[in-house]
Amino acid sequence: MDHGHCGLVRQDKSGGRILNDPTLKLLARAAASHAQAGADMVAPSDMMDGRVRAIRAELDRHGFQETPIMSYAAKFASAFYGPFREAAESAPKFGDRRSYQMDPANASEALREVALDIHEGADIVMVKPALAYLDILQRVKTEFGYPTAAYAVSGEYSMVKAASAKGWIDERAVTLETLLAMRRAGADILITYAAADVARWLQEK
Repeated sequence: MDHGHCGLVRQDKSGGRILNDPTLKLLARAAASHAQAGADMVAPSDMMDGRVRAIRAELDRHGFQETPIMSYAAKFASAFYGPFREAAESAPKFGDRRSYQMDPANASEALREVALDIHEGADIVMVKPALAYLDILQRVKTEFGYPTAAYAVSGEYSMVKAASAKGWIDERAVTLETLLAMRRAGADILITYAAADVARWLQEK
């Protein structure tokens, strides 16, 4: 359930403001509908304040107390999302997402946001993107000791694929090395577009 990419973030088009609280109601309803449809986990990516608490309450209200929440707790405003946004045509029609995604220079904010999401009931916290934020990943895992995911996003994947296509790098070796770096930095869960390839490569070892 990637709410940040599916149009659930409400925006005041006259003033250009993100409407946080009205968005929470939509996110909570969507999370419950996904659980009702059979989702084993929900993963809100919207970055609205209070979203984990709202989703947890709505899931519990509908009898899904055991459905975990994986929160995009440290989601940075990043150029690495470019290939996905282009493919999905999801770029904002006006403005950008920097008003509710994190400043890449502000590591302290990331730790505060992770702490808030844990307090609100997140079961897993995520750092996104992964490779350019290994320091954040390590700090999150060290600080909280909580189940932590790293999301290797479209730009990270595309760079490896493009360089491999040019014959400049070994796709398998570089992919596995970058994922190992994320694991070494503290990731318990790796989310990557290369997952199917990696699964095959590991079976071949």
